[in-house]
Amino acid sequence: MKKKQIEKDSRVKSRHFTWREVALTYIILLVLSAGQWMIYHEYVDFGVFPPEYIFGMLGYWLIVTAVFCLVTARQKIRAFDTPMRRLSEAARQVAGGDFSVYLEPVHSPEKFDYVDAMFEDFNKMVEELGSIETLKNDFIANVSHELKTPLAVIQNYAAALQKENLPYEVRKDYCDTIINASQKLTTLVTNILKLNKLENQKIVPSPQPYDLCRQLTEYALQFEELWEKKNIEFTADLEDLAIINADEEMLGIVWHNLLSNAIKFTDPGGKITLTQTSDEDTVTVTVSDTGCGISKEAIGRIFDKFYQGDTSHAQEGNGLGLALTLKVIELVGGSITVASEPGKGTTFTVRLKASE
Repeated sequence: MKKKQIEKDSRVKSRHFTWREVALTYIILLVLSAGQWMIYHEYVDFGVFPPEYIFGMLGYWLIVTAVFCLVTARQKIRAFDTPMRRLSEAARQVAGGDFSVYLEPVHSPEKFDYVDAMFEDFNKMVEELGSIETLKNDFIANVSHELKTPLAVIQNYAAALQKENLPYEVRKDYCDTIINASQKLTTLVTNILKLNKLENQKIVPSPQPYDLCRQLTEYALQFEELWEKKNIEFTADLEDLAIINADEEMLGIVWHNLLSNAIKFTDPGGKITLTQTSDEDTVTVTVSDTGCGISKEAIGRIFDKFYQGDTSHAQEGNGLGLALTLKVIELVGGSITVASEPGKGTTFTVRLKASE
């Protein structure tokens, strides 16, 4: 297969060797030759050399200069110009939206140089950009779906409310449905704004000492109606008191998202366990469920923005909850890990610094 010829970039004006460089090289070689003559001057009488010999020497060094410049230019083309042209062409393709570009290394692994390292870093950058582009497209698709459904509900039920002589109970049900749909839209927009502010550091943590056990209890009770509705066995194993120095409001985002996901993905009759323990340096919180679990492929991406393991949209969500959770944990100086097995359940473990 014939390789595609890389077109020369019209912006590039430099040449491999200019006449000035050739002349400079020639002069340097002549000076070196003259120095050699000066060394031999004590032993050789240069006055006996005919002009033909002198011109012959000048011609000889001219040939040496030409060969030297050609060899150097060839090395320059191989070592620098050709790789840079490949990189320039690849960068132009990426700028045009083609993220399938891949640059083969110039040398074998045992002979890697800085050009090969640059190509490798470029390939990683393109791969990351491609992932971001994919996530962006997925986000547009997901958000479009999430917006379309509640907007359609609001539109249809608002139109139905215009009918005359509707019974009070029916009208109330229609209004409740519209309120629920609008709350879903509000949650979606709020999460997008929160994540944007966290990433741009427009929200700075304001740490204050507070009782984590009290906060966990409050957030667990907020979901009592939901777990009872699904007949889920909810167990909380908390200490009497656990003081941490953190931003209480920001950590509330973490507990809300973890408990919400546990209830969302646990089938009726399942079990959820909220556990909190402490040692001298660390306070550990785990949220375990007996839900559908997460595949190994999905575990590596669940904290990515806009990623949804459930691509069927069978479960409500917009793929922002865990991204928000991770960002908050990072800002407060904690850590979060996940262990899961498809069909058996998932456990999220959050570790925070204990208050001194």
